[in-house]
Amino acid sequence: MTTASCHPDSIAPASALEDLKIAAVWGVLAGLSAMALIPYVAQLMPEVFAKTPVPLWVLALAQGAQAAVILGMLAWLGLRMGHRVGLGSPVMHAWLVRRQRPDWSAARPLRAVLLGVAAGVLILALMPLVDRAMPPMLNPPAAAGAGSSAFNGFLASFYGGIAEELQLRLFLMTLLVWGVARLRGATPPPWVYWAAIVVAALLFGAGHLPAAAKLWGLDTVVVLRTLLLNGIAGVVFGWLYWKRGLEMAMLSHFSADIVLHVIAPLLSPGASP
Repeated sequence: MTTASCHPDSIAPASALEDLKIAAVWGVLAGLSAMALIPYVAQLMPEVFAKTPVPLWVLALAQGAQAAVILGMLAWLGLRMGHRVGLGSPVMHAWLVRRQRPDWSAARPLRAVLLGVAAGVLILALMPLVDRAMPPMLNPPAAAGAGSSAFNGFLASFYGGIAEELQLRLFLMTLLVWGVARLRGATPPPWVYWAAIVVAALLFGAGHLPAAAKLWGLDTVVVLRTLLLNGIAGVVFGWLYWKRGLEMAMLSHFSADIVLHVIAPLLSPGASP
């Protein structure tokens, strides 16, 4: 088996059916990640789930099926648009379309992991500084041992790494760059990619506002905190998507979430099993 480069620019044009094959795989994985998110959300917003009229497993199946269909469709659209602007899913493309081994030396997965860890550590370092100005929590998360919190965070990390990257990088960021390419009739200059990275990062932060509002209410400080901390990570993931492909952005996002939602609870002062 030969080796295929993992840089997005190396992705040769694929047929709609070939892209559908890749999108279907991502859709299934996104659906599973959406199911895995349920325990984390139940811990974060226990009062909401206490009022749910159906068992959690039924809710998880419904959420997983919905996510699989919607994110699979968004993934397919992102892949179709990405061929024009050098963005895409090069590892899956190598495996499923070209039937080749990805070139891991070009993908640099270790760098993606380290960048994700660095983003997570930076966010943890900034949180105490920013949180001084935060209002008191209106609805604190349900009390749980550090082990339970870390396990729920581990499961939730798959949703961040897979589903959120499909939405914000493969679909949204690609759409922004592709739209400019359509208007210009040519591949956009680097500043367009950077603009798309920043816009997607800000929308990534905005996507966390409902959860933040549930915990603290919604005021200027809460909004700025949510956009800033999530936006930092979003810029890192966007750059990796541009330069190394979707899978490296996913790997970095997953690594950052492991720091924030697994390691941090285990190391927090007063953590109990």
